[in-house]
Amino acid sequence: MEINLKGMPRRSFLYALGIALLILFTFRWRACWWPFIVRPKKGTPLPPRSNPFKEGEKTLVSIVHGRDVEKMVRTAIDLIGGIEELDVLGKSILLKPNILDGSPPPTTTNPKVIRAVAKILYESGARRVLVGDMSALIKLPTRKNMDITFIKLMAEEVEAELVPFEERGWVSIDLPQGKFLKKVYVSEVLFQVDRIINLPVIKTHRSATYSIALKNFVGATHFKQRPYFVDRAHWEEVIAELNLAYTPDLHIVDGTRLMVEGGPWKGIGRDANLIIATGDRIAADIVGLGVLKHYSELPQIKEVDVWEQRQVKRAMELGLGITKESEIGLEEMDLDPGIPGFKGMMKTVRNAVLGEELE
Repeated sequence: MEINLKGMPRRSFLYALGIALLILFTFRWRACWWPFIVRPKKGTPLPPRSNPFKEGEKTLVSIVHGRDVEKMVRTAIDLIGGIEELDVLGKSILLKPNILDGSPPPTTTNPKVIRAVAKILYESGARRVLVGDMSALIKLPTRKNMDITFIKLMAEEVEAELVPFEERGWVSIDLPQGKFLKKVYVSEVLFQVDRIINLPVIKTHRSATYSIALKNFVGATHFKQRPYFVDRAHWEEVIAELNLAYTPDLHIVDGTRLMVEGGPWKGIGRDANLIIATGDRIAADIVGLGVLKHYSELPQIKEVDVWEQRQVKRAMELGLGITKESEIGLEEMDLDPGIPGFKGMMKTVRNAVLGEELE
């Protein structure tokens, strides 16, 4: 179809153009273009905070198995020292789940996990709890995905606020330690809260091998610095370097359902009925990879040492967390022994993470 503008009055043309722009920036496509138009503010990386979830020199990591999601989350946090270690009284807290699109878990974080964490925080005296992420570019707007996945419903039940990052501003952060990335734009929301809690899923990923704690931060970065735009040959290393911009205070990993092949959009899912909690992002990935080793048959998971995964290796080089197995204190609890498989899975995890011999 050809559109002939000859003879169209200037006023009519401007009116039509205005309507087109209104449609573009008011509805779905505004979410796609707006982040590219907003000019980021200059900032500095969030100061690193020490991990409060330790026992001596060991970083505590808990794995809890069961059916009751809220009870599992509470137990996982208690096993590493309790929510009191975060000092949330009167504080504002950002929960950063994985809301890649509008698909159910394990593509996205289980909304019951989000509700449980928000509920615990408010019970502990938190002043404000926000739930924020930004979906993939072709899957925007995030707010719609929050609704489809029931994250909106669960958040509203506990009076948590929804914060789609594409609706807010951006902060430009220099990364002098970066090899593949020297600058990143991150959501301004990270700088407007007192604490950040990471709520990733456990899944395989066609481009990045896997997606757990380190990868989950990609959802808080601008599309311009997404790994597929920066360096497709070094997805994993770019993911690690993005994490230089912030330090989460706690990781509560949703392992209720895993993606063991495919990903990040679609793949083979498996029920694992797990929650993992730790204050260290590398430890979260290491233990999550141990879980994937038990369930996945992919050679890039099954045959590669968890400590040799490229995301992990680059993160350790950058000093983003633990660097060796002796720094991990692994705690476990089975809240529902009637569900089979937990003991066998833990043997795989302990072998992969701590080097314990398989019996």
